[in-house]
Amino acid sequence: MEASKKQKKKLVKKLLHKYRLLIINEDTYEERLSIRLTRLNVYVILGLSAIILIGLTTMLIAYTPLKEYIPGYTSNNVKKEAIELIYKADSLERIIQRNNIYYASVQQALKGKVSIDSIDIKSPVDSLSAEIEIERLNMKPSKVDSLLREKVAQEDKYNVFDVAVAETNVKLFPPLKGEITNTYNIAEKHFAVDVAAEENTPIKAVADGTVIFSGWTTETGFVLILEHLDGLISVYKHNASLAKEQGDFVKTGEVIASVGSTGDFSTGPHLHFELWSNGYPLNPTDFIEFN
Repeated sequence: MEASKKQKKKLVKKLLHKYRLLIINEDTYEERLSIRLTRLNVYVILGLSAIILIGLTTMLIAYTPLKEYIPGYTSNNVKKEAIELIYKADSLERIIQRNNIYYASVQQALKGKVSIDSIDIKSPVDSLSAEIEIERLNMKPSKVDSLLREKVAQEDKYNVFDVAVAETNVKLFPPLKGEITNTYNIAEKHFAVDVAAEENTPIKAVADGTVIFSGWTTETGFVLILEHLDGLISVYKHNASLAKEQGDFVKTGEVIASVGSTGDFSTGPHLHFELWSNGYPLNPTDFIEFN
């Protein structure tokens, strides 16, 4: 016990023992500076200096651009750009999903599985999110509306396709030249012409337009659909390959695909070609000379 007290006193004495720090001119031995110090003073000064140095370094790194030079640190600009890209990617993903649903509906309609009238061609994106409470609507038609509906029904009964043909008075570029092996037949619901040709023969666009579908279906193989002006749509099925992607703009006579025999419904190398105007099928031979 006594020994430990002596050691403590000895330690305190060492810490408090005074020293003098002298700075002397070596040539003249003139005293320039004299400081009285103890070991405790030195330890305290060194400790405070280290704390101040660490604090200043931390503040310098935290509040100045120097932190961007630290390995592994991501700059604010990079973070901002990454966040913007995430938002853009999310928005584009939603738009693509909605457009895919719309184009799938168009595809089903062209196969005859869905009524074309149920597709909102003018606003495919908005129509997907619209929710209508039918029970709140007044569905009782007016007298004028009833007469108009009756008139339209009579027209639809006798000359639906004739009206569509009359409204589409254009001549189109032939997608290819060849022999028609299966003609347009409303009674059999074959709203197309099948044109036989050698495999890999180039298929061309009948008019300027935009590719609204470019992909594969089990029944009809590689399919490409073009949307033209005035509600005109041209459809090319059973292709061996496709030269255009969805969203591409094509010019009249531009190669868009090649003849093939893809899909379960194909009977050999040929082009299954359809024309639609505002939701109604047209006889392609009324507008195109295939021979």
